[in-house]
Formats: sequence, structure tokens, C-alpha cells
Amino acid sequence: MDVSIRQIRAFVAVARLNSFTRAAALLHVAQPTLTVQIRKLEEALAVRLFDRTSRSVALTQTGRDLLPVLARLVQDLDGLLSEVRSQGTGYRGLVRIAALPTATAGLLPKAIKSFRAAHPGADFRVRDVIARRVLVLVEEEEVDIGITGGPTNTDDVDVLLSIEDRMHVVFPQVHPLAAAETISPELLMQYPLIMMDPDTSVRSVVEAGFHAAGFIPRPAGEATYMMTAIGMVQAGLGITILPSSAQEIGVDPTLRSRAIEAAGFVRQISLVKKSGRALSPLSALFVRHVCEATAQDLCE
Repeated sequence: MDVSIRQIRAFVAVARLNSFTRAAALLHVAQPTLTVQIRKLEEALAVRLFDRTSRSVALTQTGRDLLPVLARLVQDLDGLLSEVRSQGTGYRGLVRIAALPTATAGLLPKAIKSFRAAHPGADFRVRDVIARRVLVLVEEEEVDIGITGGPTNTDDVDVLLSIEDRMHVVFPQVHPLAAAETISPELLMQYPLIMMDPDTSVRSVVEAGFHAAGFIPRPAGEATYMMTAIGMVQAGLGITILPSSAQEIGVDPTLRSRAIEAAGFVRQISLVKKSGRALSPLSALFVRHVCEATAQDLCE
């Protein structure tokens, strides 16, 4: 059976308008062309779809039975094609993101809100995970883009944007660090240190910073979540080191934070994608939006 979508469109138009002339005008085809399309459809189906006279055209019973089905087919096809075209221009679709908790709590919500103001058809699925997991999700193509911390050190991802996130020491308001002229690794080694989990990018950056200064830190406690580290500082168990982007730094007015004046205490925050894979138009638009929002010249 050789049935084309043009024949089905022709049938639906004639059936709804009860006129070959008006249907031809609607479809922007010559009336003889439309008549041929209807005839070929009837031949392919081996049934009569219309009863025709010189003055009128009416559906046969078979035509009436087929109309709702074929009309729905045309509607669904048009809707699908419209959605695909919208995705192609970057106006609709889903952006899948894996990101550090600091990004999902800080940068991302604002970026998504402003992006959706311009592209209301955009949907987002965000997974907040540690840096190592971000890279795995990007490499396995479970997400479109990732926001990770620290070095990427892999050929499986492309870095689209990179910014610096300096480490800050967080301590009680009444603490000797408040009076220090500068915050150095040597000074920090004098106090109990609450460190982040070994699998986090913060931990790797902090340890690398101490090692570069010639010290090996010995944690007085460890925390997986930054808010847990803050709670331990509040309890007087020690000081902690968190990135400046961490919103947890400002949650308690009885705590203070200061930047660590040492070259190694800087974390690279990178926006990445799977190497060798093109982003969808919508994801590419969002990447550009994030780049512009952070005012970086490193955007590609």
C-alpha cells in the first residue's frame, strides 16, 4: 500500500471544508493536483472516500470512519515536526546538568531562571554531586554538561569555561585569625582543621595548597557536606576551609571568613561537556548564557 502524507492531508482538508476548491487553496496546490491525490489515496485503500456531484462533495461512511484517525495523525505529525524545529532553533527541550553542590545552590538557579525568562520552553534536570561524579556522568553521557571543581585531567571532556574560586578559612567571630594581618598555610596549621571528604574537589585543592607550602594537614574532623563543616565550626571543634562560592559561608553572622593568601588555595571551576560530542542547540544556548553571565573571555 503506497499512501503519502500529502494524500492524507488532502483527504483531511477536503473532508473538513467539503470542497475541493477551498481545500486546494488551503494547501496551496492546483485543484487538479488535489483531485489526483484523493484518487490515488482511494486507489491505494481500495475504497471510495467521497461521494461527488457537480455541486457538492460528501464523505462516504468509510471516509467518516477514517477522518478522526487520519486527522489525528496529521495533527500529531505537525506537532512533532514543530517541536523538532523548535529544538533545532534552541527554543525548547531538556538540558541535563551535573554540578557541584556549590554551583547548584548558587550559580545555577539564577542562570536557569534568567535563561527560562527568554526561553520558557526549556526544561532542566540538575544533579548535585561531587566533582569526581560530575566527570563520570559527563563521560558516560548521562548529562549534557557538567560543572566540576579542580583539574579535569581527562581527554574525555572538553572545558568550555573555567573560572577561579579562592579558598576561604571560616572561623568564629572571636578567634585569633580575626586579628591576623594575612592568612597563610603556616598560620592555619596552628588550629584544629575540619576538612571536607577526600572525594571532594575542595579537599584535593586544600591538601595540594598545604603540600605546596610544605605542610601535611591532619584533620580534626571531616565532613561530606559544607553545612556540616559549618556546624562543626559553630560547635567550636575547629576551623574549616571552603570555597568563596559556597553560600554556607554567609549563613551564620557569628562566623567570619577570610581569603587564604597562598597561590595553591584556588579551585578551578570548569564547565565541561563530552569530548567529540556536539551539544544540542538548547544546551549550547545555555552554555553561552552562563558564559555571558559570568563575563568570561574564556567562553568558546
